[in-house]
Amino acid sequence: MKDRRCSRNGCNERAVATLTFAYADSTAVVGPLATAAEPGSYDLCSAHAQSTSAPRGWEIIRLTDASAQPPAPDEDDLLALADAVREIGFGQAPVRSDSPDESTVVELAHRGHLRVITDRGRGTQR
Repeated sequence: MKDRRCSRNGCNERAVATLTFAYADSTAVVGPLATAAEPGSYDLCSAHAQSTSAPRGWEIIRLTDASAQPPAPDEDDLLALADAVREIGFGQAPVRSDSPDESTVVELAHRGHLRVITDRGRGTQR
């Protein structure tokens, strides 16, 4: 996963916060870095998140410590990415199992990186 950069012109720092606007409430919100870039929102580095101001008559709400680092991707994100790469490269992602004997695991269905699996030894009916 590629690090997102600050949206401000000329700034190449790593983004740590996201700025969004609630136009109906005349409110700007600086919060934790969004999990995905969204239209109408702006990723900001620590310095720009702290110095951002709202237009006259607007309120600004800060929901994050702008000096905080964005969370590292968790293991589930990395495994989903690995599954997607395998699916593209090999035609189908292999089913993983924590048990030593993977032959007892049966995949019932999948959608994207999500899988429904069951243990064949537990009376599975198809």
